[in-house]
Amino acid sequence: MKKASKLLAIAIMLVMVLSLVAGCGGNTSEESIGEQAETQVLNVSMALGESEWEVMRSYVFPKFEAENNVKIQAIQTEPADLITRLEAMHQAGKMEIDIITQDNMQLAQLVEKGLVEDLSEFKSKIPGSILPSLVPVGEFNGKLFFMPYRPNVEINFYNENKFNEYDLKPPSNWDELMNVAKTFYEEEGIGRVAIKGTLDGCTTVQLFEFIRQAGGDPLVLNDDGSIKAYTFLQEIWPYLSADAARANWNTMNRYLATESVYIGANWPFGVNVIVEEGGKKEIKAYGGFSGPVKESKVLGGEVIGIPVGSPNKDLAVKFMEYLMSKETQEILVTKLGWPASRGDAYGEVEDWQKPYFAAVNDALSVAEARPNVVYWDTVDKALNDALREIAMEGKDVKATLDKYAKVIQEAKK
Repeated sequence: MKKASKLLAIAIMLVMVLSLVAGCGGNTSEESIGEQAETQVLNVSMALGESEWEVMRSYVFPKFEAENNVKIQAIQTEPADLITRLEAMHQAGKMEIDIITQDNMQLAQLVEKGLVEDLSEFKSKIPGSILPSLVPVGEFNGKLFFMPYRPNVEINFYNENKFNEYDLKPPSNWDELMNVAKTFYEEEGIGRVAIKGTLDGCTTVQLFEFIRQAGGDPLVLNDDGSIKAYTFLQEIWPYLSADAARANWNTMNRYLATESVYIGANWPFGVNVIVEEGGKKEIKAYGGFSGPVKESKVLGGEVIGIPVGSPNKDLAVKFMEYLMSKETQEILVTKLGWPASRGDAYGEVEDWQKPYFAAVNDALSVAEARPNVVYWDTVDKALNDALREIAMEGKDVKATLDKYAKVIQEAKK
């Protein structure tokens, strides 16, 4: 009898325990389902390298996700592909991207095709410390379509040891640049100065700067400033490094690090690649040189936009503010070596980085945005074709520029 009572008691206890466990499990499951139902997904389109995505996923996204109960879905979209992708979604009436970052040279068609929201009502959300030159980049016909996010500008890297060896200083104008190029060529029997001569977008940046430095207009191309720029390039070309023909945003770092090139311009990410990772502390940087008229750099980088029909526009606006915040900008500066869009975001920069970011700020102070025109592809090709014929093939400067100026004017029509 006692044994039966004991077994009954054990059975009752087991039932109670199992009920309790089942109850706890049931509540947890319901809570999880509830949380999942409340968690929004924010689809963010960017064009980043893997190391850049890693910084976003590890240092930028988590705080915003936690504070807003949102999951960020990262979408890799190259700048040239974004327009086509958004246009297809727009026409299908099913926008699946909430917020974009886009190269500042790929904006005109997004506005012209009505693919991005007018953000004029949110202009007051631009922090006061944002660099003033960045705001007009996102404005079209008096309306604001894009917010500042990631400015970029090329700085001039040079090998301090090699310059000291020949008692040279970093060139501050075209005459000094020519002297540096000739000195290295005569002393070593080979060119050591490089511009990016791959005849693509990388080359266009440098051509744009030379033309503007001479007071010219790249959209005109055969004005006095453009003629001066291409004449100078024709004269200096024989003294440049043979690597110039292969130098782009990627290979320029390698040429500087391996000392086949002693001076060349590149984007600031080269600081981390050459100096921090490569240990080449003798590679220094400065803003750049001036031309006959002025000092000028190309303002590159990316801006933030919100596609028309964004499923989560309010949340996208919050994320837009978050990307412009001091905290986020400091992360992008220290972790990626990106220039900041705001002047107060350099507080966390390490001491060794400070001279390089001083060079970045100097360059940004004279940076000019390229005009956003829908026929830019034609301009890009014309500038490069003209360089090939003039500098590499030795053709007449004025006649060649007249020819390509007509090409640009036809595209403009």
